[in-house]
Amino acid sequence: MADRGRRGRGGGAARRAERSAVSFEVARYITRNIPDLEILNEEALAIIEENAETVLEEIGVCFPDNQAALTRWREAGADVQDTRVRIPRGMARELCKSAPSTFTQHARNPERSVEIGGRNLVLAPVYGPPFVRDVAGGRRYAVMADFEKFVKLGYMSKWLHHSGGTVCEPTDLPVNKRHLDMLHAHMTLSDKPFMGSVTEPCRAQDSVEMCEILFGKDFVAQNTVMTSLININSPLTFDNVMMGALEVYAAAGQAAIISPFIVGGAMAPVSVAGTLTQVLAEVMAGVAYSQLIRKGAPVVAGAFVSSIDMNSGAPTFGTPEAAQITYGAGQLFRRLGLPYRSAGSFNGSKLPDAQAAYETANSLNTGLLSGVNFMLHSAGWLEGGLVASPEKFVMDVDQLGVLHGLAKGIAVDESAQAMDALREVGPGGHYLGCAHTQANFKTAFWRSELLDYKPFETWDEEGARDTMTLAAVRVEKLLAAYHPPAIDPGIADGLRDFIATKKESMSDTFM
Repeated sequence: MADRGRRGRGGGAARRAERSAVSFEVARYITRNIPDLEILNEEALAIIEENAETVLEEIGVCFPDNQAALTRWREAGADVQDTRVRIPRGMARELCKSAPSTFTQHARNPERSVEIGGRNLVLAPVYGPPFVRDVAGGRRYAVMADFEKFVKLGYMSKWLHHSGGTVCEPTDLPVNKRHLDMLHAHMTLSDKPFMGSVTEPCRAQDSVEMCEILFGKDFVAQNTVMTSLININSPLTFDNVMMGALEVYAAAGQAAIISPFIVGGAMAPVSVAGTLTQVLAEVMAGVAYSQLIRKGAPVVAGAFVSSIDMNSGAPTFGTPEAAQITYGAGQLFRRLGLPYRSAGSFNGSKLPDAQAAYETANSLNTGLLSGVNFMLHSAGWLEGGLVASPEKFVMDVDQLGVLHGLAKGIAVDESAQAMDALREVGPGGHYLGCAHTQANFKTAFWRSELLDYKPFETWDEEGARDTMTLAAVRVEKLLAAYHPPAIDPGIADGLRDFIATKKESMSDTFM
């Protein structure tokens, strides 16, 4: 197994390979130069915060089948009865104070490292779908080849900053072993930051140990190299599997997104204020627990929000209520001093169609304006998260470029004021040939790499292609241009050896 601590990060072979690798442009994570949209006034914020404290103190939260958690809470001063933990007023908020307001997640390529928190927005792809849909095969169960395709697309995508985690669920691999192959794909097919496994505490530990091979034990001990998704089983329940993974990551100093999973009307009240109260209570309890494990452990306060269609029972996305909760949660979490995760390319459509586009656009723009710091599911999501689509993936990534442009704000420097252009052109002229336009036209406007703006005749002659057809062509173009990033051969061998040893130590299970 490779000794990263002795050789340092990367090795000479990797550096030589990097110099000869195919280069492509990758955008830096977004730093907003625009204000957040704040929809709650001070009175509303105070009411919700007070009610959340009441929920924690009077109703409490449950930690089933987790004696270690119950012991930690009891020793901290909470009232623990059976599996119910009632947290004294102000205690959870006080514990949250030791969590960092910003942290760096290091990538194996230092140029791809991201800073999560503050005015920053990090974009990561879809997470968790068991199905994929593409123009060639339709809707089907995902396999490992699909997973690798999404990792490659994420690596080649200019506007994505993060490789993500379970971009789809590879159902052709054993449940107890597939996390090894998924992590290996993120570590070798991309050099962007990635997420660890959370489906069992032992798989979280495998994730830490694989990172120790990739980055070196000393580096992992002192730095954050993984972000992982810890869902709360709303309402007010912290199951032992997710909490077990949180315990592993927090103890190792690795970041966790502590996120209620809210479908309004089913897992939370139908009202916006009631849902925000529950979300705040759950997040404060989860973040506080991470700090009981390790003071200063990096965490992200999450809010996955949809509402429910009261006719069908299906989740709905891109709705005004979901936007209001996303905006409000941003205000509440900023008052806690925590990084914020929410929004994404959310939609309930079965195809990358107009419904998908409308709902996705609503959610993406809400995420930008609500102050989200980490946007999981920002590309590739279909059918309420059941399906990952490569065509939808590249359609979404193209639109993420719009978020980068909006976040820049409006420049008012001397060039942006364009007074020389106004003087040169004067009344009745045009700006196409003026000096200011000639100097700035290449960078003045955001340009889509996917959408069609050609005249009708040209579009018709080229086959009258719709956006999904154009997206399929772009998928193939990106994959054809893909070359894996360089990796130190000793590290690559170490990862393969670790995976082989782990797989040999257990029988396959598919449940």
